Amino acid sequence: MAAVQSGQSETEEEKEIQPETSNDGSRTDLRPPAVSPGGPVSSPGAVKPSAPGEEETLRAVLRFLQKNNLSESVEILRREAGLPDEPEDQTGSESSGTGSGGQEAGGGQGDPVLYDVYYSGLKKFIESVLDCHRAELSQVFYPLFVHMYLELVYNNHEAESKAFFEKFSGDQECYYADDLRILSSLSKREHMRGNETLLDFRTSKFVLRISRDSYQLLKRHLQERQNNQIWTIIQEHLYIDIFDGMPRSKSQIDAMSGSLAGEAKRDSNKAKVFYGLLKEPEIEVPLDDEDEEVENEEGKPKKKKPKKDSLGNKSKKQDPNAPQQNRIPLPELKDSDKLDKIMNLKEATKRVRLGRDTLPSICFYSFLNAYQGLTAVDFTDDSSLIAGGYADSTVRVWSVTPKKLRRVKSAADLSLIDKESDDVLERIMDEKTASESKILHGHSGPVYGISFSPDRNYLLSCSEDGTVRLWSLQTFTCLVGYKGHNYPVWDTQFSPYGYYFISGGHDRVARLWATDHYQPLRMFAGHLADITCTRFHPNSNYVATGSSDRTIRLWDVLTGNCVRILTGHKGPIHAIAFSPNGKFMASGATDGRVLLWDIGHGIMIGDLKGHTDAIYTLKFSRDGEILASGSMDNTVRLWDASKAFDELETDDFTATTGHIHLPENSQELLLGTYLTKATPVIHLHFTRRNLLLAAGAYNP
Repeated sequence: MAAVQSGQSETEEEKEIQPETSNDGSRTDLRPPAVSPGGPVSSPGAVKPSAPGEEETLRAVLRFLQKNNLSESVEILRREAGLPDEPEDQTGSESSGTGSGGQEAGGGQGDPVLYDVYYSGLKKFIESVLDCHRAELSQVFYPLFVHMYLELVYNNHEAESKAFFEKFSGDQECYYADDLRILSSLSKREHMRGNETLLDFRTSKFVLRISRDSYQLLKRHLQERQNNQIWTIIQEHLYIDIFDGMPRSKSQIDAMSGSLAGEAKRDSNKAKVFYGLLKEPEIEVPLDDEDEEVENEEGKPKKKKPKKDSLGNKSKKQDPNAPQQNRIPLPELKDSDKLDKIMNLKEATKRVRLGRDTLPSICFYSFLNAYQGLTAVDFTDDSSLIAGGYADSTVRVWSVTPKKLRRVKSAADLSLIDKESDDVLERIMDEKTASESKILHGHSGPVYGISFSPDRNYLLSCSEDGTVRLWSLQTFTCLVGYKGHNYPVWDTQFSPYGYYFISGGHDRVARLWATDHYQPLRMFAGHLADITCTRFHPNSNYVATGSSDRTIRLWDVLTGNCVRILTGHKGPIHAIAFSPNGKFMASGATDGRVLLWDIGHGIMIGDLKGHTDAIYTLKFSRDGEILASGSMDNTVRLWDASKAFDELETDDFTATTGHIHLPENSQELLLGTYLTKATPVIHLHFTRRNLLLAAGAYNP
């Protein structure tokens, strides 16, 4: 599996910072510290240059690499080609143009003692600058510390690297503690081989957002002190996103920091996002709202009154922020879909409007004696079925209404049925197979994610075995096994319109599928670690992925491009939810925080603190008034979403500079905390009438 680059191509702004560096693509692929020998650069049967012309070409390439401080690549190429070493003074004058006069630290020529001296000198300088610059410049400590430590390890300075780690690791921000723990275990060069996360850290640029004044201070200090090793690392491995204006405060920086590759570049969040909802099809609703038997052909039809906000803020007018209806091909509504929408509209008339004074009732489904290890839960949209995925590789489906689950009759029996009869849909079902639950066998590893199709005919499941399976809920058999992931698949979800679904897993690539295609339609690559959760936007034109790299990415289904990169979480992200109007998003992670996002501007607008353990599920109420969160701390918490979003004041300056001011209002927005006896909450679902359903396995 190839390492994924976080910054596909650098912008013009970077050229201002690094005027004489080569294109990012050529350089990052050639830096080999984390590539095992025998990887892409070296080959066992290296051919020596046979003609003087070839040798001259190789020497020209070597000079180019030396000029750009790619000493390790020079070393490998020279060894493979069998060329003798050249005197160092030939390249000294050339490389000094980039402000990095000496040999590159990772190439083995750097004095290991100087690492301590340089880092200490920079630390002393940053601690002495004005407070307004100190917070911004302190951001360079962590990436510099990691790269300097890795270079010491790579150059086999084991004792010096250990001393360096022990001396300076305590200065790093607390939210990097897990990364530092992994880093401390890498004490020898061979430990670095095959470590994909490490390879990504070395080949992708760590993004820092710094004001121009602060950057000039840093640059002047490094050039005056001729601090070449640090300046080389900054040029080689950091992307400094410079903005004009006041420096950011410590709290503003901390709010956005914590991801594996720093903050997102501002350019990453400038693309237009069509977050509005698609226009709902015109469906005629029978007059008799109390009639539970839907007869859409009988009686006098009437159109739904616009004042009844029946589909969670989905209005009949085209939203100016909505994508074109035909921007991506969506499946046509079948008659059964229309009947279901009519039922939905009827249910919506009886929906309780939630708020601070009218909180939802919560119905908790506790899975008792789940010795198979409950790993995933999902409800159908109409709340009639519940499914559980288990560590023993099975999927179990229950009916939570008096109606039992039945299979379709065999082909021989179906041929005897009168297809013109009014109750043909009932006749095709085999009463002998009726039961409250069904078990689906097929996976060869733990099931980590499940998702019902909107029409309740299908169920998706994804597993450690690297497959996503599509199950029929008419026959309770597996219809398709989708094979594309090479490693465990952590999550999958159906589109709100059916047909499409998304999956993400350990291979760090999310895949968009259609149920009638064996191969994925889109592959979304960019995360630096496992994709742990996936969600479709309500208009189905975008998908969001949360990752162990502590970022959330929003992808355009049509183009396959990443249109938003959101940073701020300090732990792997396990829950994402979109507001019903499509404008906002909530995310939850192992750091116990719920972050709120404005999708249009691509910025964080809220930080809800209260949970004491990882958050595994988030759900907005049908009207978007309440946000529910479920956690491993055995609680369900309700938050006032409407207040959090209504008080929002976003201007273009905030969006472009990232100067966000998050109010400390978690306690004001918290409407209630509901504790289970000993059941971690792994799934939440609002019914069409705004009753909140929760689920988890009892863990005495």
